[in-house]
Amino acid sequence: MRTNLYIDGHWRPGSGSVSVYDPSDGSVITEIQTAGEKDCDAAVMAAFNALPKWSKTAPRYRAEILRSAYEIMISEVDFLAELISRENGKVVTDAKGEILYAAEFFRWFSEETVRVEGDFRKAPSGDKRILVTRQPIGVSLLITPWNFPAGMATRKIAPAIGAGCTVILKPAIETPLTAMAIVDILERAGVPKGVVNLVTPTPAGPMVSQMLHDPRVMNLSFTGSTEVGRILLKEASDRVIRCSMELGGNAPFVVLDDANIDEAVKGLMVAKMRNGGAACTAANRIYVHKGISKEFTEKFAKAMSGLKMAPGREAGAQLGASVSIKERNKIAELVELSVKTGAIVETGGIMPDGPGAFYPPTVLTVDKSNEILKYEVFGPVAPIVTFESDEEVIKLANESDFGLISYVYSGELGRAIRIAEAIDSGMVAINRGMISDPAAPFGGNKQSGLGREGGFDGIHEFLQTKYIGVDI
Repeated sequence: MRTNLYIDGHWRPGSGSVSVYDPSDGSVITEIQTAGEKDCDAAVMAAFNALPKWSKTAPRYRAEILRSAYEIMISEVDFLAELISRENGKVVTDAKGEILYAAEFFRWFSEETVRVEGDFRKAPSGDKRILVTRQPIGVSLLITPWNFPAGMATRKIAPAIGAGCTVILKPAIETPLTAMAIVDILERAGVPKGVVNLVTPTPAGPMVSQMLHDPRVMNLSFTGSTEVGRILLKEASDRVIRCSMELGGNAPFVVLDDANIDEAVKGLMVAKMRNGGAACTAANRIYVHKGISKEFTEKFAKAMSGLKMAPGREAGAQLGASVSIKERNKIAELVELSVKTGAIVETGGIMPDGPGAFYPPTVLTVDKSNEILKYEVFGPVAPIVTFESDEEVIKLANESDFGLISYVYSGELGRAIRIAEAIDSGMVAINRGMISDPAAPFGGNKQSGLGREGGFDGIHEFLQTKYIGVDI
């Protein structure tokens, strides 16, 4: 298990240390090294020095390294899933799913690395040729959250180094071990020194600001809360650093009156309970047509109450701990607020006794003005609201500053597509509880972010376009 910083191809001690905890029982897993100002500066220097050579390597060379990283990651899925479950709290089945998803970014971008397009054509005036090429933007700072410590890291690292950029990865301090394991995999896959660096600055804010104001850093890719994203955008604006931001969500899950209720319940169990609800894609506002709301709510509450809540590595566990007591308490406070403003608890809603950051699967029926609908609940809580018309539910779905993903269930595809097009979000799942895919563009509208990750778009976040006019 790696616990040090990784700078310029070496695992090295930092300027301090901090404990990493198992949120299922509060025990200390290990101590990791933390980064100070000099460590962060060394990481930037290493990435800057490695950039000229790395950016000129053949795309096939970079692609083969990414492919090798994919193969190593797949071969070590059980170890990595156990590691995620220990530091994050999620159940092992969710952790294995994350590893397989994360590894696919190495494979997908190994293929995209050799397919970066350009353009060569005659100008309409006939006086020159227009040559368009794409070049790596440069040293990139990658900041990842705790909820998907593997998936969010590979989704950024793979396109960045595939594009020819060098990177500094700053993982969440709650879940650094998974990121360290992934960097170790990249080292074994043959990434040259300085191309990938990892730092864990504590406190993070001042040292992230220091790196963003360093003239050698040209790009920022961040996944996290909208609140922090706003701060980083302001920091990045001082030097006009290009930013890609995957921020918060508050996803509506729409169940129309012609939907297959059993299938919609199954889909909602995935959309709400994947990763224990700690996902920016989690369904947080459940809109069910009034004509089917009673049957739907009963079936959904029964499914939720049947989940086994236990430490993530326990046999049969279906819902693990939140990442920390602090995060668990945020969930409890939102439920309490919701009940105070009129919510009815259909199941759950009571914080369990004993150790660990656990909160039970909870279903609420609420009015459309209930306070909980304004917040991104990062946990196993599902508030249900009834509606009566397509026009009403479109309006309700769009009454949010966020627009990452939406879900629509209907028995009529044309109706579902019309509603999907009317909802203001970057992604819409129709009759599915999950659509995330490395081959598809992931990102949102409004305050859910800027840019896209994955798909054909993902590698372009690390490339800049250059036009050359040529007389031929």
